[in-house]
This record gives sequence, structure tokens and C-alpha cells, in this order.
Amino acid sequence: MATIKKDERLTSSQSFSCVGFAGILSKSVTSPLEVVKIKSQVGTFHCKRAFWQSFLLIYTNEGLRGFWKGNLVSCLRLFPYSAVHLAAYKKIVHLHMDELGYVSQWRAILAGGIAGIAAALATYPLEVAETRLIVQNCREPTYAGVLHTLGSVYRSEGLLALYRGFTLTVLGAFPFSVGCFAVYMNWEKLWQEPPFRFNSLQNFINAAWPPALSYPFDTVKRKMQAQSSHLPHLGGADVHFTGILDCFRQMIRNKGISSLWSGFTANTVKVSVIYVAVSCLTLALLYTCFEMCKQVCLYRNGYIVSPLSYTLAPGVDQSLGPYELEEVRRYLRNRNFRSQESYKNRW
Repeated sequence: MATIKKDERLTSSQSFSCVGFAGILSKSVTSPLEVVKIKSQVGTFHCKRAFWQSFLLIYTNEGLRGFWKGNLVSCLRLFPYSAVHLAAYKKIVHLHMDELGYVSQWRAILAGGIAGIAAALATYPLEVAETRLIVQNCREPTYAGVLHTLGSVYRSEGLLALYRGFTLTVLGAFPFSVGCFAVYMNWEKLWQEPPFRFNSLQNFINAAWPPALSYPFDTVKRKMQAQSSHLPHLGGADVHFTGILDCFRQMIRNKGISSLWSGFTANTVKVSVIYVAVSCLTLALLYTCFEMCKQVCLYRNGYIVSPLSYTLAPGVDQSLGPYELEEVRRYLRNRNFRSQESYKNRW
């Protein structure tokens, strides 16, 4: 898995802003794939066609704007979700550290799962709004925006409707965590070589199958988020149900067990090439945007001479943190001021 290394020359708020800016761009780039995936999960008429025809059908009925429905609320959700997830994860990991400050891998994965549940609980209404906005036709909209969606759902369906399907988030977190732990414990046995020698295909497989374990829960959750008696065609879901178990039962009875992986298994081969291309593009944009934002912050902090290059500022200790560097500057300014005052007093 690729990670962005923390630069100690940035403040916590600057690092958070850079990662958030890069995340927003990556979400915006992959939004068309997300729209098609969610429509496939809900079971709207778009998903009854082939993968490429789904894109064409959305473009014909809704235009280019249809591929970025719900992207704004998805980007808005990114910041509170990341903040709550990070804070909860640090707190839980700290509680499970031993005397030397270490924590076992399975405890760290469990902490990640619990932190994810806490973050999802805090931002779940935004996820419901995202699903409703994606499922509707943007040329004949029921909802006019994020606030209108949240307000309309609350007024017509009640507060619980904004958390409909949240139980599935909790249930799905456990197979996902177990899958991650199983991959971590057994990947050397599976591939017969150490992790640093894995190629792109091996890393892709390692990363892909844990989400596959929790994907059925996500599919049912999306259907529950979309279905409403106050919407045309009950929200567009391909099955009508009264609860979680009834939704599972009707999907398996009417469409087979593979329908639980709608948008995941049926299109895996078709999507693989475009998925890799979009992933590479997204990763490149993620790092590019992060580095651009980082350069601006480093320039503001005084570490480099220009926001357009990484040329280091002369005479600046790059090992100092931003607050330490500011203290040094303040000290030098005060010392120069006192020396000038003493020089004037002599005359």
C-alpha cells in the first residue's frame, strides 16, 4: 500500500489540508466509476445494461453532470470522516499499547475497524445524502443539494432514515478486518516470497479480496439508503423489502447469491483495465496535488525560496519543526533589534 510520508516541516493542520486537497481531487477523478458502482448496487435500470452501456446510458439521460452527482457531499464527508477516524484510531491504539509502546497487528487492525465505525456514525447522514443524489436523475431531481436532501429526508422520513442501514456498516467492518488480518498473516505463505518482492498484480489481489468479504453488506446498505416510499419507484431499488434480512432473502431468491456483489464481481474483468488506469492516474494526481500544496506550505513556513521549486532556503535548519523555526526567527529578530538599539544609544 502506498502512503504519503509525514514531513515534520509541516504543521498538523497543513498536513491535514494537503491530504484533504489531494483526496478531494482523487475522489473527483474516480466519481464516474463510483456513480456506476452505486447504481449497480441499488439496482437502477442503468445496471441492467453492460458496463460500458451504463456509462452511455447515464450520459444520454443526464449528460456529463450525471457522472459527478453526489461528488460534492462525498468530498465534504472526507474531512470529518478522516478527522474522527484518525482521532479514534489514535485513542484506541494508545489504550492497547504495552509498556514499550508497541501494539500487536491484530489489535491495530481491530482499532482501525472500530475507528472506521465511529467515523461512519459521525458522517453517515452525508453518505445517505450521497446515495440519494446519485440514484436520482439530475435532470428531474427530487433533491436540490446536500442540505435540501438532508432536510427533506429528515422532514418526510424522520431522523432514523438518515441512519438507515448503519447496522450493516458495523457488520461489514468485521469481515473486512478479519480479511485484512488474514492477508497480513498469510501473504508470504500464499505467494512464497517476502512482501517487498510483490508485483502490482499481487498487491492488487491482496488489497481487493478483504473488501469483497464485506461487499454484500455494502450492497444491501446502499439499497436501504436509496429505498423510500416518498420517492418515485421507491427510490429505484430493484427489490422492495421491509428490513435487512428481507433484503438479503429477496436478492438471493430473485437474482441469485451473486447479486450481493453487484458492481463488484460481474464487472471485475471488464473494469480491471480501466480500474488500473484510473488508479494510476488517481495516484499520480494524489501525489502531485499533495506535493503542490506541500510546497506552498513549506514556502510559507520559510523552508524553501519559492512555492514553485524545492530549492532550500539558505541558512535554514531543515531539521527544525515549523514552530521551532518560528521561535528561532523571533529570537534573531529580537536580538537584531536590541543590537540596533544599543548602537543608537551609544551615539
